[in-house]
Amino acid sequence: MRRLLTSLLIAVALMNSAPAFAMQTVPAGNRHAEQPDIPGASVRRTKGTKSSFDLKYEKVHELLATDRELMAKIRKVSSAYGINPIHVVGAIVGEHTYNVDAYDRLQAYYVKAASYAGESFRFAYDGENVDDFVARPQFSQCKGKSDSYTLWSCREDVWESDFRGKTVGGESFPNNRFSAVFFQPFYAGQTFGLGQVNPLTALMLSDLVSRVSGYPKLNEKNAGDVYKAIMDPDISLAFVAASIRRSIDDYKEIAGMDISGNPGLTATLYNVGNSRQRAAALAAKNRSSGATVWPEENYYGWLINDKLDELKGLL
Repeated sequence: MRRLLTSLLIAVALMNSAPAFAMQTVPAGNRHAEQPDIPGASVRRTKGTKSSFDLKYEKVHELLATDRELMAKIRKVSSAYGINPIHVVGAIVGEHTYNVDAYDRLQAYYVKAASYAGESFRFAYDGENVDDFVARPQFSQCKGKSDSYTLWSCREDVWESDFRGKTVGGESFPNNRFSAVFFQPFYAGQTFGLGQVNPLTALMLSDLVSRVSGYPKLNEKNAGDVYKAIMDPDISLAFVAASIRRSIDDYKEIAGMDISGNPGLTATLYNVGNSRQRAAALAAKNRSSGATVWPEENYYGWLINDKLDELKGLL
């Protein structure tokens, strides 16, 4: 039922977006006067490394400020996807401030990526490969979807409605995200590389990245190729830009809102994901309220808007 409601919500939002409201430009800056609460897991992880968010921010800022090659790559990939490079900068800064520590040089990311080359990975849960799992009858409605974004979004919706935290056919499934259960074979919450891209996100964006950047399409049956894509800085940057492009397009097409002038919002969506569902929820809220409800930044996006002038100086 939840899957059906989600699908109907998005479909109605798409059908009604043009006649229901004109495109609105989301104002710049933060809607919150103070930074929203930072999740405890991020706080504990940072304390565990005997660091602080301020120190981690300064470290990633220094990397971007001193690595001309990296900044050139960011500007180039942003142009290819039709976005302002400040959005890519914001995503990288947010990830390395709240989730991981930055390396001192771009070359270190290449070295780390090379260390995973030749490793044997597979996407599975409790011995069942994900390609076998999505062949279950519950996923039948996803079969006609050819684009990787709509296909994997559909499969994620099915997981949420039919499997997450439930017992199906005598088998219990974790009350956790699809990406955490099937797509992180090392430990929960693990993402990789310069952009800290999740493997499921990479699979979703594979068609867009292949079309724009020319990289081979990814397949869940070859987990090694997926990890190569998200670990290699050059390919990873394409997925960062594609994710931001997708979020901007989702909010335009579904919610009738242009968020391209607010890097804090694109950073928030990069952090939390599910831009399609979030845009649909916002569209529904605006229709029911009769007033304009703006999307809001989280703690991660709040930092990007708060430091925006400083981050723009990097470009």
